[in-house]
Amino acid sequence: MKTITVKLKDRSYPIYIGKDILKNKNLLKKINSNNFALITNKKIKSLHLSKIKNTSLKKNLIILNDGEKYKNQDSISKIYNSLLKNKFSRDGCIVAFGGGVIGDMSGFAAATYQRGVNFVQIPTTLLAMVDSSVGGKTGINHPLGKNMIGSFHQPSAVIIDINVLKTLPKRQFNAGMAEVIKYGIIENKSFFNWIENNIEKIKSNEDSSIINIIKKSCEIKAKIVAMDEKEKNIRALLNLGHTFGHAIENNLGYGKWLHGEAVACGFLIACSVSIHNKTMKQVDYEKVKKVIKAFDLPTKLPKGLNLKKLYKTMTLDKKVKNNQMVYVIPQNIGKAYITNKIHKNIVMKALEEHV
Repeated sequence: MKTITVKLKDRSYPIYIGKDILKNKNLLKKINSNNFALITNKKIKSLHLSKIKNTSLKKNLIILNDGEKYKNQDSISKIYNSLLKNKFSRDGCIVAFGGGVIGDMSGFAAATYQRGVNFVQIPTTLLAMVDSSVGGKTGINHPLGKNMIGSFHQPSAVIIDINVLKTLPKRQFNAGMAEVIKYGIIENKSFFNWIENNIEKIKSNEDSSIINIIKKSCEIKAKIVAMDEKEKNIRALLNLGHTFGHAIENNLGYGKWLHGEAVACGFLIACSVSIHNKTMKQVDYEKVKKVIKAFDLPTKLPKGLNLKKLYKTMTLDKKVKNNQMVYVIPQNIGKAYITNKIHKNIVMKALEEHV
């Protein structure tokens, strides 16, 4: 088992990564609670709940509907209703057992129920393992934008058992790889090159390769979160592709493209912006595109999207500051920068190139 620590002083917490570690009853011993509420969906319950051997985690089950379209206030109210009905107190601990949607909603419920209770992330998708379960971002969607309502609320622990990935559909796995690839683009060229050279091992779900991509991704994210927990500056680098990706999801309709698919397409649009801004070279764009295609991720926008409407949706993004769009742009593979000095014409041109 590998252990990574997200260093946030008195709120630091461990990320445990391994195989069959859900059998380990001692991983949550340090959490000061005997009262747990486990939030999941029907699919994860039937596939994986039996893998958790700590029976105290399963006494209070809250089953939500599965999918991005259910990431809303109605689902949060369902959680609150169950907690209140069962007299769940402030010293309790919420356990998120599922993908990014379950994790985001569980974390938001934990942040707001009785002004905040502990929670633990047990992610079951690759995307949640390498991204959304780490760093404390929680929230729900609004009809006008993705993740517009939420809070920063750090988990007490993250438990990543790669065994649950065996039942993950290929499309979901590939969507998770988008976030893995992101870390190579923004921070670590050697990691990107390792991914490029080990595509077949990753696609075949080889244990050591899967543990490596999760460990390296979590290390990079943990380092950035420790430097900038509330996303005042450098943490925004983790949003590479997300301004475009969130707008794609919103305009297409939540759930039609997976989050990782929309973000992967967003990477390439951001790379095009960089080329037009005379920072990234075409050869790096082609390398990124090659790796994205290797995992069957989209390299073109969905058919039929109105680009003007797409851009307007982008202007509602959380990353807009002082009425100016803020973009994360790759300078090259291994380095990215944050800027508000990208002209609309360049962005529209990059969008048009990916129709």
